[in-house]
Amino acid sequence: MVENCNKYHELESPTKKKMNFKIEKIETFTGHKDCVYTLCEGNSLNSFFSAGGDGMVVEWAKADLGKPIAKIENSIYAMFNLPDENRLWIANNTQGLHLIDTKEKKELLNLPLGKVSMFDIKKNNNLLIIADNIGFLHILDTENNRFVKHFEGAQKSARSIAVNSKRNEMAVGFSDWKIRIFDLENYQLKYTLDAHQNSVFSLQYFNNGEMLVSGGRDAHLMIWDCQNTYKNTEVIPAHLFAINHIIYIEEHKILATCSMDKSIKIWDSENLKLKKVIDKSKNASHGTSVNKLLWLAKDQILLSASDDRTISMWNLF
Repeated sequence: MVENCNKYHELESPTKKKMNFKIEKIETFTGHKDCVYTLCEGNSLNSFFSAGGDGMVVEWAKADLGKPIAKIENSIYAMFNLPDENRLWIANNTQGLHLIDTKEKKELLNLPLGKVSMFDIKKNNNLLIIADNIGFLHILDTENNRFVKHFEGAQKSARSIAVNSKRNEMAVGFSDWKIRIFDLENYQLKYTLDAHQNSVFSLQYFNNGEMLVSGGRDAHLMIWDCQNTYKNTEVIPAHLFAINHIIYIEEHKILATCSMDKSIKIWDSENLKLKKVIDKSKNASHGTSVNKLLWLAKDQILLSASDDRTISMWNLF
């Protein structure tokens, strides 16, 4: 049973102590010719990579210094960077998994996976975990660049992955509306969570790995207690339309969500109160769906990517 499901998380009362937010858009990055779907950290301070519907992978340091790294046929939905090695893994729509040398700007390897779309990549030690649109999870050893395991998680698309190294578990969100928890040692299924009323688009462990938050097409956030067999403790009507991505900013104890409703929302991770809304009317934010968020911890900067073909850089404090 869901507890506290009728709590509507409005902005906190003025009588409570508030975090000192000072939302400021720093820069807007333009150049992509189609929707921007994914972001990941770059190889140096204040740098990052972006990719999307145009198949372009671009490295950015400043808004006027975008450097094309690779051009891949078809859309790119997920990336994972290994900065110490100058290696960037790219999950392409129907064209397999690509390995790019970001220094030399050339493709080193293409690992075919059949005509599948890959929606998420996460790392566990030296292994990459890739989720695809037919419900399979693929495990890649980055030391020899070979797949070591493929297994079916469900018969519907696997849309999102979250890794909890402290519990040695991973959560995977599927288009059958369920979340499945797998053991990272043997990839055996441990729990199946009856979750959302539609596809589960994003998952994030937080509060020292003790809690899991999920979001999806039903526009709700759901909170799960990992220490109590993933009991659902709260349901939050968080956005107007689909929640595309969730991140946890640990040093500030906040969660950030972005949505098809064009907004970014900031939440207190300890009490799950809504702290701030970033949108077009108040902050000159995106005019269409916000697809991805990235926190650059060294720079204390938030990035957001959108269907409007731009990336915005934000100061929060």
